[in-house]
Amino acid sequence: MASETTVDRTSQAGEPDFSALDTAVLDVDGTLVDTNYHHALAWFRAFRRFDVTLPVWRLHRAIGMGGDQLVPAVAGQRFEEEHGDAARDAWGEEFAPLLAEIQPFEGVRELLAALRDADLKVVLASSGKPEHVDAYLDLFGGRELAHAWTSSEDVESTKPQPDLIGVAMEKVGGRSGLVVGDSVWDFEAAGRAGCAGYAIRTGGFSVDELREAGAREVFESVPELRDHLVSALGRR
Repeated sequence: MASETTVDRTSQAGEPDFSALDTAVLDVDGTLVDTNYHHALAWFRAFRRFDVTLPVWRLHRAIGMGGDQLVPAVAGQRFEEEHGDAARDAWGEEFAPLLAEIQPFEGVRELLAALRDADLKVVLASSGKPEHVDAYLDLFGGRELAHAWTSSEDVESTKPQPDLIGVAMEKVGGRSGLVVGDSVWDFEAAGRAGCAGYAIRTGGFSVDELREAGAREVFESVPELRDHLVSALGRR
């Protein structure tokens, strides 16, 4: 069994057929920019407006789902029916002051450039609000490095449903893709979309959890992932 510090990168599923890959779909929140704990705190404050107090650790475990999935998952279907849209609006208001604190992870620009250099179409897949996605793209030059990106305006059903990945692939006419993400929800979606998934532990999930959700390999950092993909894609 892989430990938390020494990751066994031999995947039971093996490597995908890199010769057939034409697209790289990258999650943004928590994978390229360090947002997960900001989101958890914003959700905590949002639910408090409705006199609902949820443990922050529980909220963190749900980050990576879209808001339409997260609210009933953590607060129940009845709360969703009565307050779901209002809670999502409250989350947006609570998250807005935190947006200026967000920073990209080390090595993001280099990862995107390496994927482009390997002749992959690079798509940044987010179901976040357009203004949030715009702010993230500004942090690491995403408009110059990616071929396309998504926001909440592009998709209705969010992770762990596969729709977002499908939309991302369609934007560039991709036929065979790999998915890079940080949460178990990313890899449940990738599996449903038929894409190989590569995980970075920036979301706070364990190696075993990410593998069980479908990640083929798990890395401690963006630069570590980049080195692996550069080597694998270079052998095509």
